[in-house]
Amino acid sequence: MRGRLVRLVSARGRKYYARFIFREALAMFRGSMVAMVTPMHDDGAVDEEALARLVDFHVENGTDAIVAVGTTGESATLDYDEHCHVMRRVVEMARGRVPVIGGTGANSTWEAIKLTRCAMEGGCDAALLVTPYYNKPTQEGLYQHYKTIAEAVPIPQILYNVPSRTACDMIPETVERLSHIPNIVAIKETVSVERVRELLERCEDRLDVYSGEDAHARAIILEGGKGVISVTANVAPRQMHDMAMAALQGDRETADAIDARLAALHNSLFVESNPIPVKWAVHQLGLIGPAIRLPLTPLSEQHHETVRQALKLAGAIE
Repeated sequence: MRGRLVRLVSARGRKYYARFIFREALAMFRGSMVAMVTPMHDDGAVDEEALARLVDFHVENGTDAIVAVGTTGESATLDYDEHCHVMRRVVEMARGRVPVIGGTGANSTWEAIKLTRCAMEGGCDAALLVTPYYNKPTQEGLYQHYKTIAEAVPIPQILYNVPSRTACDMIPETVERLSHIPNIVAIKETVSVERVRELLERCEDRLDVYSGEDAHARAIILEGGKGVISVTANVAPRQMHDMAMAALQGDRETADAIDARLAALHNSLFVESNPIPVKWAVHQLGLIGPAIRLPLTPLSEQHHETVRQALKLAGAIE
């Protein structure tokens, strides 16, 4: 299905957006969607061999979609050309086996448009756009920001609200307004389960809701959310897929049991700023090297055993 929706919409022209075209995209984005790390060589260059290894690892272990160059993918330290290159390469490496979502948010509307257009032209199935960080726009500014991007680039778009990192909280009233824009199809929400309940009530079937916190994912999917954009899935992809599928099917007992084994991992992957712990954890699986870009630094030794034990509890390592 990759690229088909974009071609359909482009053929009709932006002024003839039809909501059903974009709603068709939503079936692609269910379950466990990994916020994938970006592997690097010691000099900071993107490690393309490891990138291909990661994509294959996720396809083989049931990950339902890959987010390329989100926060966990160190989007803040990749320049524009690198950002576009990694999104395009992940699409090429996925070869249609799994949907790819490009992380294209920025605190400049015009930069976000350029990145979102790059994602579309590179073959991504959707774009994930974090709220503008640092400049702290008003709710009207947020509405106009996302509306402008959606009108400029005809690709399914997923809002991303993470005020703990951006100092900007997009409130439910604003999300409800944005849910009427045809190609804004979902939101990744991190605030709370209660916030998700309000979003589900306000937006009804116009907008899907995904958990942006692994620790809340099971509860949010059981409440009516459609999945999780996951850090934990970097190291426990099969477990996260199975948990999300059980929750989507209403099998609370199975979802609870799987999530209980993952709980320590959900927490330990945030003992230092993301993606510091998760890159160290993926390195322990032998999939990538240890490199991370400044100003982030490798995981402090004092946390190694905590993360290692959580990986063992989750069944990610022996």
